[in-house]
Amino acid sequence: MSAVVGHELTHDHSHDDHHHKETFVTKYIFSQDHKMIAKQFLVTGIIMGIIGIAMSLLFRIQIAWPEESFKVFSWLLGDDFAPGGVMRNDIYLALVTIHGTIMVFFVLTAGLSGTFSNLLIPLQIGARDMASGFMNMLSYWIFFIACIVMISSLFVESGPASAGWTIYPPLSAVPEAIPGSGTGMTLWLVSMALFIAQSLMGSLNYVVTVLNMRTKGMSMTRLPLTIWALWVTAIIGIVSFPVLLSAALLLIMDRSFGTSFFLSDIYLAGEVLHYQGGSPVLFEHLFWFLGHPEVYIVILPAMGITSEVISANARKPIFGYRAMITSILAIAFLSTIVWGHHMFVSGMNPFLGSVFTFTTLLIAIPSAVKAFNYITTLWKGNLQMNPSMLFCIGFVSTFITGGVTGIILGDSTLDINVHDTYFVIAHFHLVMGISALYGMFAGIYHWFPKMYGRMMNKNLGYIHFWVTVVCAYGVFFPMHFIGMAGLPRRYYTNSAFPMFDDMVDVNILITMFALVGAAFQLVFLFNFFYSIFYGKKAPRNPWRATTLEWTTPVEHMHGNWPGAIPEVYRWPYDYSKPGYEEDFVPQTVPLRDGEKDGGHL
Repeated sequence: MSAVVGHELTHDHSHDDHHHKETFVTKYIFSQDHKMIAKQFLVTGIIMGIIGIAMSLLFRIQIAWPEESFKVFSWLLGDDFAPGGVMRNDIYLALVTIHGTIMVFFVLTAGLSGTFSNLLIPLQIGARDMASGFMNMLSYWIFFIACIVMISSLFVESGPASAGWTIYPPLSAVPEAIPGSGTGMTLWLVSMALFIAQSLMGSLNYVVTVLNMRTKGMSMTRLPLTIWALWVTAIIGIVSFPVLLSAALLLIMDRSFGTSFFLSDIYLAGEVLHYQGGSPVLFEHLFWFLGHPEVYIVILPAMGITSEVISANARKPIFGYRAMITSILAIAFLSTIVWGHHMFVSGMNPFLGSVFTFTTLLIAIPSAVKAFNYITTLWKGNLQMNPSMLFCIGFVSTFITGGVTGIILGDSTLDINVHDTYFVIAHFHLVMGISALYGMFAGIYHWFPKMYGRMMNKNLGYIHFWVTVVCAYGVFFPMHFIGMAGLPRRYYTNSAFPMFDDMVDVNILITMFALVGAAFQLVFLFNFFYSIFYGKKAPRNPWRATTLEWTTPVEHMHGNWPGAIPEVYRWPYDYSKPGYEEDFVPQTVPLRDGEKDGGHL
């Protein structure tokens, strides 16, 4: 009943909108149209991604050729942060910290979830817009302010936050600890508080929209897997982000108001500070209670996109639709009970460590179900190897290779040997960073015609994919080996340790791959921005896909459909169905007599 009521309400609302003439401000800036807000999230995420990747190149150059003078350091960092073109050690830590924060939260969380939840939820469930257009607009602008605050921390005299993206106390809790513990750290906390607020507003909107505003016939088992993934992602965000907000607020209290939640028995330059009775390990628990679900907040939208794109481009129904939904729900539940595997070396009770090991190895099962189902969907399919499909296959590859090393890190006895080495960096960049980026690229190539009404250049897409995939493995594959050899992460130079001299060449190789890979992202940027204005005009359904968003007109309009919202009769994966002339049957085509609906088997 609620789906129908929501559908009627939004249907009426759309006609009111046609009477108002939209100005530039209401259409492009303070827009309440979910499609425009999706574009705002995407372009902001791309800009933040450029900044985050630029930072990684700076510290990669530093670690490949430590303590050497580079003009680029003087230009970008200034004489204060890089005197004589040599990067200061605390600025190295600051770059690592802000790079991690920007990529995890501002690019992969907001850029992926913000873009595709906004674009796809109303279009794929058959709704005129989000449940609350105003709250949707507000969530983007709070995100934008959070970006500005985070970037502004780079221009603080004492330097930006430098305690790592995990901001463990006491480095983050005692303002005098290191230069980056001052104003830069405060701005980091303010930015993250704003980010969490916008994330909660967006997530609540997504959850309510999916529950209440589906069109007639769109049962939960007829939803595309993209919507299932984005919906569950929003639920995980609602459950876990408030915990990080509480940790940030308690940290602000410790820093500015003299409390001792995370501090005890602190000595600074031989002087005893007044803090008594707190525990830094408490902060680790609060941080990682968000931090691990955050991994799945980042990866689930990429999984949903991959399910949709692989099925459409293999011209086959997705294998194991019900199993895919179950695995998404299982991942969501298990993601909240595995956070302790980040803390095996924190003095944790060994029995508790074994419990977290068990739950961590358990989460490999639904992840493997998804990987096998992707491979089985590809098996004997009529594969259309366009750029979005290639990035999805790349996603399956990096998710498996990155996931295998997670079994080592998830085992408390094995993890102790490689904790805080480059092995950890290699693992989570492949399984979370590169995989999620591939999902994001696949989504952009696939839904670009829906967003901008034009096609991206396919050949530039191929160049972008092949160079990116080679360079991504070139950067992170060797890191496994230097990690197993014991090279610690976050050291700005290893020249003081003769046992690591042999690894200098490996670090130079990694940096070369990073520079080439980053340079070829310019091919994507050119393709993206050029195609917005000059790309080939897109037909209504360029990929011959079955889902509802391809039934809307190419020209954007408020309310998505010009007439009544179409009714849904079948699941979203009727590709190559026997008895039909075309190799796809849209969800809006009624079932024939005796025909079974795939999602309800």
